[in-house]
Amino acid sequence: MLTMDALKNFGANTDEALGRCFNNEEFYLKLVKTVPSEPNFDQLVLSIENGDLKRAFEHAHAIKGVLANLSLTPIYDPANEITERLRAEENIDYKPLLDKMMAKRDELKALCEE
Repeated sequence: MLTMDALKNFGANTDEALGRCFNNEEFYLKLVKTVPSEPNFDQLVLSIENGDLKRAFEHAHAIKGVLANLSLTPIYDPANEITERLRAEENIDYKPLLDKMMAKRDELKALCEE
């Protein structure tokens, strides 16, 4: 079961996020549970694999916004770096950053399923 303590241990800034959610813990947890199935993660990976950096930027930016609002820092940090590199249209190997972001997303997914 997903709890505030589990999210704190994960590295989320739950105090900050609760402020954005009207201090409604149930509402916050409900929103967090939607993150692992957010389709922009897979669409980001596909866009990068296809070399469509403009489309990848759109997906990364959407992910970054959700993660920032929910203060899910462990996933936000690599998503932010990906977003900013895509904004600059850097043609680099995104795989290490994607792997880090997706691993943290999967870690969150496991927390949500417990």
